[in-house]
Amino acid sequence: MVRRVIHYAAAIVVIVIYGGQVCPFLETLTLPQLAVPVVVLFSVLFLVQVWIIKRLIRKSPYQFQSRRVFQWELILFLTIGLILTVFNTIYYGFPLESGLKYLVALALIGFFTAADLSLELEWNLSQFFAKTGRQISPDDHYFSQPKKFGFFASISVCLIIGVIFLIISKDLDWLAEVGNAIRIDTAQRAILLEFGFVAATILIHVFNLVISYSRNLQNFLVKETSALQKATNGNFDVFVPISSNDEFGVMAKHTNIMVEGLKKRTEELQQTQDTTILTLASLAETRDNETGNHILRTQRYVKILAEELYKKPAFQDRLNPQIIDLLFKSAPLHDIGKVGIPDHILLKPGKLEKDEFDIMQTHAKLGGDSLEVAEQRLGSNYFLRLAREIALTHHEKWDGSGYPNGLKGEDIPLAGRLMAVADVYDALISKRVYKPAFSHEKAGQIIREGKGSHFDPAVVDAYLAIEEEFKKIAQEFKDSGE
Repeated sequence: MVRRVIHYAAAIVVIVIYGGQVCPFLETLTLPQLAVPVVVLFSVLFLVQVWIIKRLIRKSPYQFQSRRVFQWELILFLTIGLILTVFNTIYYGFPLESGLKYLVALALIGFFTAADLSLELEWNLSQFFAKTGRQISPDDHYFSQPKKFGFFASISVCLIIGVIFLIISKDLDWLAEVGNAIRIDTAQRAILLEFGFVAATILIHVFNLVISYSRNLQNFLVKETSALQKATNGNFDVFVPISSNDEFGVMAKHTNIMVEGLKKRTEELQQTQDTTILTLASLAETRDNETGNHILRTQRYVKILAEELYKKPAFQDRLNPQIIDLLFKSAPLHDIGKVGIPDHILLKPGKLEKDEFDIMQTHAKLGGDSLEVAEQRLGSNYFLRLAREIALTHHEKWDGSGYPNGLKGEDIPLAGRLMAVADVYDALISKRVYKPAFSHEKAGQIIREGKGSHFDPAVVDAYLAIEEEFKKIAQEFKDSGE
């Protein structure tokens, strides 16, 4: 409403001054006689427009509101021009040509005002849609941007030429009337002031429209670019507010459809990937005596360990929410290499002999090699890299005494160090054919004793900070029969 009040106040000032500049009949009126009818009519116009906005425009579909604001503003300005023409003709006896000059001026100012208020509504709708998530659907017969520019330019030129013609006509009549009674430099100054006033008024309105349009265009382009950048980076929870019934609205509409389609396909692909991972991991587990919910527990252990480490500045360059999610999803593949271990060793109901244990240890390399083949054939990505690191290095030890490659300290990938604690903890608290299940306290003691030898000290510290969470996970996902 503030913008409308400013426009109406400016229109009153311009019309009152303009009338005396272009019409010798209006020039005979006093300032109150010129101003009072204009002020009264614009006050009534404001109240009528408030009613129209509440009763008609806001209840119409969003895609038509901007156009209707423009139409109603222009109609009401022209109505004021007609009323002033009739009033001056009846009350003062002025000829119709005097009132038509009012009509031309009000048509020009009303045209600029209507366009600006229409752009303001588009801006407000854009902000409203951005907050609420609502959208409009552009129709198939929208008023295109080239047509809008052509229409605006043509009408503006015609109206500006009309106003200039009226000023020139009035000044020529004035010069013919005064003749030699006025100095040439005084006449020139008076005429230039008239043209300067009209030119300044027109330029102010034009610049205001350029600023309003540029603001709306920038608003759209920023939101469009931001949505596309986020979608490119894998964030599909974005949309572009559709606030105009034109090409920009159509672009926003199809951008939203595209992003939503990408989101659905990505989710389907993600579900397929997650299902495949769990299926492969479960298949490996079915060939092992270590059955049950081992993979469900260990992937959760890895996740909470990573989340705890992420709180420490030293690990924030290697961990983030996306990487932690990938660790969670790739952890079930840590023992995928066991599918290559012979049944007589993998399913032996007792403790393995040394040569059998040597063969069992090869499952880490078998798993790493199989995932490396997948990387070579499908192309390397962060998920496959993490899965390979976990499968290959989760039995490496901090002091270098682990297998298969005897890696030491920081040479062991962080993913493998996390899985080492998770896998050992779960093995300790789980019943095996060669041992009973240890208590949480006993398992924790063994992990503490392995700090700096078997396990990364930082990962052990993370475990100690959240060991109660380990206990809860173990209880929630315990194997049946325990």
